[in-house]
Amino acid sequence: MLVVLANDLPPAVRGRMKLWFTEPRANVFVSGIKDSVALTVIDYLQKHCPPESGVMIFRSLPKAPGYEIQTIGPTRKMLIEISGLQLIVETLKNQ
Repeated sequence: MLVVLANDLPPAVRGRMKLWFTEPRANVFVSGIKDSVALTVIDYLQKHCPPESGVMIFRSLPKAPGYEIQTIGPTRKMLIEISGLQLIVETLKNQ
């Protein structure tokens, strides 16, 4: 499975993504494509998305922890790695 979240995609890239993915929300793409195709899509995104696109890519893996996260440019949420585990930083708002 591949999930792609973006702040803003170029129109040509977004159009191509709609061929392979379901877009449940604007700039949120989900697909159950195979690993070899997923790698091709990730390569395409890396070549055609400028850093200001703010892309975060989640790819499922057959080994622990079961996923891999990649980013292109700055994203709205920060990605960190602790002991080999990729995590997304959530900030708490004052209640």
